[in-house]
Amino acid sequence: MNKYDEIRSLLKASKRALKNDLNENQNKEILKQYGLISEQEFEKQYQKDENIGLEKKDSEDIGKQKDKQKAYKIQGKLLVLHGDEDSKLELTTDEKNAFIESVDEFKTEVAELVEFKKLNVFSENVEWSGKILELNLEFFYTINEPHGIYLNGNMVKLDQEYLEMVGKLQSNYEKFKSKWGKILSTREQI
Repeated sequence: MNKYDEIRSLLKASKRALKNDLNENQNKEILKQYGLISEQEFEKQYQKDENIGLEKKDSEDIGKQKDKQKAYKIQGKLLVLHGDEDSKLELTTDEKNAFIESVDEFKTEVAELVEFKKLNVFSENVEWSGKILELNLEFFYTINEPHGIYLNGNMVKLDQEYLEMVGKLQSNYEKFKSKWGKILSTREQI
């Protein structure tokens, strides 16, 4: 059987399985023949595998309710609010404006070619990360630390361009920390 025939028979078997034309034994046979794993089999395998284990909870987490979260897409970027009450998940105009300003300031002051990840707003912290594409350099901001900037890069060359970028990131971080610190203090009052 050549590759074309193999793909054709796999496609035909998939279509039959999706239409529910097959009984359980026939479905198992197709999965076995083509080396496929169903979700149920994966869950069973996942539970049996002692090295992976299921989600473990620390003794501190037992009995604690996980924070709720709500994501907002603003100008193609994500802002996620975290809180224990629904009132903490409502986006205010100040938060939206601060987010837009943060993105614009970063692009103006640090680098234009940036792939931003979501900005997380917690009750006592704000975290934001992304990747500066021109240097292939990942950054991470967290405001509940004195110097909450982290960088990650693969074989980053320590040249003048890199050192200038670090200076720009530090300067931008201070603005970011100040802006989002004010937002957190107003969120506490809600």
